[in-house]
Amino acid sequence: MDTDLVMKRPIKLLSFDIDNTLIEFHTLKGNFIKVWNTYKAQTDVLLTYNTGRLIDDVISLIDNGVLPEPDYIISGVGTHIYDYPNKCVVKEFNDILDDGWDLNAVENIIQNINHPISEQPSRFQHSYKRSYFFHNATEDLITEIEQDFINADMHINVVYSGEKFLDILPKWANKGNALQWLLKKLQLKPDEVVVAGDSGNDSAMFDLDGVKGIVVANAHEELYKFTKYRQIYHAEGEYGDGVIEGLIYYGILPEDINIGVERDHTEDFFIQQELNNIADEDEDEKIALIKEGYKKAIEALKKNITPLGFSACSIKDNVPNGTDENYHSVWARDGAITLIGSLPLIRDEEIHKCQRQTLITLFEHISRNGQIPSNVRIKDNVPDYSGVGGICSIDSGIWVVIAFYEYINVTKDMKFLRQYISDIKETMRWLGAHDSNNDALLEIPEAGDWTDLFGGSYNILYDEILWYRANVCFGRMLEMLGDYEEAGEYIRWSQVIKKEILQNFWPSTQQKLFQSVSFAERQFTLGDTSYLIAQTTPFDFSWRCDVFGNVLAFLHGTVDAEKAHKTFKFMLGSGVNDPFPVSNVYPVVTPGDPDWKPYYTVNLLNIPNHYHNGGIWPFVGGFWVKYINKLGLKDVAISELYKLALINKEGLVEAWEFTEWAHGTTGKAMGKAYQAWSAAQYISACHDLKIINK
Repeated sequence: MDTDLVMKRPIKLLSFDIDNTLIEFHTLKGNFIKVWNTYKAQTDVLLTYNTGRLIDDVISLIDNGVLPEPDYIISGVGTHIYDYPNKCVVKEFNDILDDGWDLNAVENIIQNINHPISEQPSRFQHSYKRSYFFHNATEDLITEIEQDFINADMHINVVYSGEKFLDILPKWANKGNALQWLLKKLQLKPDEVVVAGDSGNDSAMFDLDGVKGIVVANAHEELYKFTKYRQIYHAEGEYGDGVIEGLIYYGILPEDINIGVERDHTEDFFIQQELNNIADEDEDEKIALIKEGYKKAIEALKKNITPLGFSACSIKDNVPNGTDENYHSVWARDGAITLIGSLPLIRDEEIHKCQRQTLITLFEHISRNGQIPSNVRIKDNVPDYSGVGGICSIDSGIWVVIAFYEYINVTKDMKFLRQYISDIKETMRWLGAHDSNNDALLEIPEAGDWTDLFGGSYNILYDEILWYRANVCFGRMLEMLGDYEEAGEYIRWSQVIKKEILQNFWPSTQQKLFQSVSFAERQFTLGDTSYLIAQTTPFDFSWRCDVFGNVLAFLHGTVDAEKAHKTFKFMLGSGVNDPFPVSNVYPVVTPGDPDWKPYYTVNLLNIPNHYHNGGIWPFVGGFWVKYINKLGLKDVAISELYKLALINKEGLVEAWEFTEWAHGTTGKAMGKAYQAWSAAQYISACHDLKIINK
């Protein structure tokens, strides 16, 4: 089923589990109440809690401000329905539960189970529900218990969840049956409902014919197995953040919600200092230059339109010099980043045609094993699959997968998606083969990504962040095509990748050590960091801050707002945006440093504060502005966009050349003029801040 068709179906009721779905069970924390209370007036849907908690327990959470006020509460795993506005139990529902229910007989059978079992506290028990702790029970053991009740001529529900919770309920009592009864009472149909959950006792909700569902990222395997063939949105976020994400997907909440970024910055010295400096700036002057730059960026972007797609830089304005001729190509990485940045201009027919053609050119040259070419020469349409030293470019293919999804998500061109989805699947296989030890992280060859004259290798933060995002994007495309089972597999795998990134790239003295630990894990315990480090290998690691990698980590949801704020304060304090946004790495590598390599002096490209060794990259600056805006610091983002306009205005020959890069300390423009991705990401940043009317 096409996503755009799903969105058009009216949603009239929400049925959400509470614990570890809307809120974290132990801390009771979650962002759902804040977001729901903010946007409830804009929706026309009924909110229902469908939980194992009893009514009084749920009402206590509402009274204490943990949860927003609902319309209905289905409590006790489907054994009571409570009309919240009228403050009364819906008694007629309980009449159907008495059939075949004998509480004493239930307790007698449970006592004869030959397996350690204990009662849950009394607050979880009532006349239509018996709940027990029953750890690590196998499927066979649960089946035996069900058979014991059948042999006793009792037809009841046995619900096992979370690998430790056992609920015995009347035959007609479960979350799904109770929800279905409520829908009939309200004269609603299951396809007008969105349900959300995290464990096996939520599965009955997802079993209603036509119901739409949200499975949060922290869900148990049992729920994934049950829902894999159903119309499900597999959230990237955990708990309430995942539910909010799903509500945005189903069109119930607006798309521009920033989750969990509101905070008081009065004690953040660097941020407060930045805000104080901004207060003295001329707002009108900044906006005027930003808008001028926007018009110039469109002109620069159009200089890169060719019959095969976006060139890396303007062919007319850059005379080739030896190996520089390869700039006159449709590059997979450059083209994908340019396409993503230029999507706000999708209504411009000339630009849209070039966006589409860029993808087609790259897809038409996918190798037989699924590799997307590093670039395709414009003059003769010949692909090149390698980069410097004949090394393949890993991130080229990853960027194209991401760009294809972003393009489809905007255009809703399902025919185009169906045409190339099998090719993209082969590319995902090729990329996945670079995880040779099956640890969820790709092993990158030296100089195998965009820093192709800079010596990173093995597990590189930037590439792993992109790999996480590519798995999400491919899963989302499969969702659009209705392949919910395979979509779930990729999105679930993305969560494994995210977990590995956080464990391996965010060193902490609080990190748990396992019996068998790597060299890097032992070293990580020597200190804490405020950012994701640049690289790890089985034998060493780099504590440098990859600015682009950390920016992408937050923009793509790999780290939360709390970590992103720590990282932003570190980078702001380090001056990575001074004089212009933004240097790609801090600190730079200097001769004599263990990370220094002799080939950094080739063409003097990677000497300190040059090119990839601390050079300023305006296209990264576009992502930097969006990163700051996502943090909720719009005033700072506007100031940084103004500085980005200044560096894009710098030129080699004339103003507004949107050059490739600039010197890290002097800010002098360098590289090629009219670089496509520099212009496109400036355009994207302008739209992200809503400075330009869409």
